[in-house]
Amino acid sequence: MTTLTLGKALNEGLRKAMENDPKVLVMGEDVGKLGGVFRITDGLQKDFGEERVIDTPLAESGIVGTAIGLALRGYRPVVEIQFDGFVFPAADQIITQLAKMRMRSLGKVSLPVVVRIPCGGGIGAVEHHSESPEAYFTHTAGLRVVACSNPVDAYAMIQQSIASPDPVIFFEPKRRYWEKAEVDLEGGVGSTDWAPLHEAKVVRPGEHVTVLAYGPAVKTCLEAAAAASEEGRSLEVIDLRSLNPLDIGAVTDSVNRTGRCVVVHEAPVYSGFGAELAARITERCFYRLESPVLRVGGFSTPYPPSRMEDQYLPDLDRILDAVDRTFAW
Repeated sequence: MTTLTLGKALNEGLRKAMENDPKVLVMGEDVGKLGGVFRITDGLQKDFGEERVIDTPLAESGIVGTAIGLALRGYRPVVEIQFDGFVFPAADQIITQLAKMRMRSLGKVSLPVVVRIPCGGGIGAVEHHSESPEAYFTHTAGLRVVACSNPVDAYAMIQQSIASPDPVIFFEPKRRYWEKAEVDLEGGVGSTDWAPLHEAKVVRPGEHVTVLAYGPAVKTCLEAAAAASEEGRSLEVIDLRSLNPLDIGAVTDSVNRTGRCVVVHEAPVYSGFGAELAARITERCFYRLESPVLRVGGFSTPYPPSRMEDQYLPDLDRILDAVDRTFAW
């Protein structure tokens, strides 16, 4: 076991994948000599060379388009989008090409491309550096969408995503990059010690309310659960990990036991991924619910200046308020 930050766990996972498969390439803005703005790719170009760790022009559409071409020739490109808000120039390539090729070719062509996207707020950044665009991609058929929340999952999930035959949108919680945990570096893709890529995890068992989260919101929900326990309420926190496909079985099993559910994410509540969760839970657990499924998230405004982040992002108090409201019915 090795103590790693989430960022370093991603770095080690990328390194392991590149060692195991010479067809794995890393490409993006400043990923080579600089090692990425968050240093996730630090040292990879030095060890694997400029032909496998490629500094690209500042052109997200061109980066993803090039990755699609490389995947057609048998490579497994891992693309870094420097910040979440920068992915939108590449949306055309992702939605109309990357997501559609398997269906378009009647299953004959797959595009094993991983698009890494640092997501969410909490780092005091300027406009377009703190977005949560996951709902755009979960709405797009043909894409797998996953979100890690801790170093252990980061190390495993990046390797599992690279091994996937389908394109994967890989969300990384940028404000959690520096948080540490013990990581077993001996495992590999297919290891029975690793949870399957698209399986949710119960990260805190509970009895009274199911709290669903992913990415940067997971830690906040765990803090809320700890605070709620002091008031005699037991929250079951589930880290979804995979948004598409969704492990709906794990979700409904929990909600059917607790009878209450709160969904938490940083993206705006309106038309956010939480709406899909709330709808599915209501359809499947209607007769077991003691109250409506409640959502806690960002507001329907552009992401605010950094000094207002604390008011925008879901915090412990807003989560606990939603928990209180589930008992008011």
